[in-house]
Amino acid sequence: MFLQRKTTRSTAGFSVEIERLKNEIETADAIVIGAGAGLSTAAGFTYSGERFEKYFSDFIEKYNFRDMYSGGFYPFETLEEHWAYWSRYIYINRYMDVDNGTYKELFELVKDKDYFVLTTNVDHQFQKAGFDKHRLFYTQGDYGLFQCSEPCCQKTYDNEDIIRKMYAEQENMRIPTELIPRCPKCGKPMTMNLRADDKFVQDDGWYKANDRYNDFIRRHKDMHILFLELGVGYNTPAIIKYPFWQMTAKNHKAVYACVNYGEAFCPDEISSRSILINADIRRTLNSI
Repeated sequence: MFLQRKTTRSTAGFSVEIERLKNEIETADAIVIGAGAGLSTAAGFTYSGERFEKYFSDFIEKYNFRDMYSGGFYPFETLEEHWAYWSRYIYINRYMDVDNGTYKELFELVKDKDYFVLTTNVDHQFQKAGFDKHRLFYTQGDYGLFQCSEPCCQKTYDNEDIIRKMYAEQENMRIPTELIPRCPKCGKPMTMNLRADDKFVQDDGWYKANDRYNDFIRRHKDMHILFLELGVGYNTPAIIKYPFWQMTAKNHKAVYACVNYGEAFCPDEISSRSILINADIRRTLNSI
């Protein structure tokens, strides 16, 4: 499907597409939200610029990091320095209250609907905004979880207490050695539960969420579904974007909506049942 790679970009006026999206949210039998990094960026979770400079000025000075993301891949010489960096990274993106209201606005729009959220975001913002955790599938992990770096087992561990201690007690870009997290089963160093390679742990919670998502899709497959894609780019299109296109094509009652500044488009095959909004997500949600 979509072998010719023809796409239709947003050409309708902003107000026209907003009214169409508002109507679909109100009338759809079910809403499947597909959320990417652009949604969190719209909510204030920027990984470069002023926010990055505020919390990582010492690492910037020493290593010339350009943004938080690239710094996360740096091979630090010690675990003490590695966790000094990552504890700040996790704390400000997972435990600090940053959302400018974008996630909460989205929740208000769908809270009374039959909805499910599929997301590649790992910052836990859906639950913090009030979304039902049983209607969420975090496919790529969670900043709030550790796993064994080996891994010796398919298990994850909550990290809030230890991350807060690392953040509070670090000095000179290092955490105290005794705070280095180690696997309680094998003693190997812990790492983040983030999908980066084949060592990513998919624990029981991951599989249960996957089953709930698939069951939701199965139960609604022939109904009027709104596939609402927010801020999804082309890093991992096979998780949200391509499946949303394909499920819309197979169900003549389904509607695909894409809100993505600079990247709102769809295949020609589903253009008649697509809503394309080339605008900031926060502005869009405020306008509905």
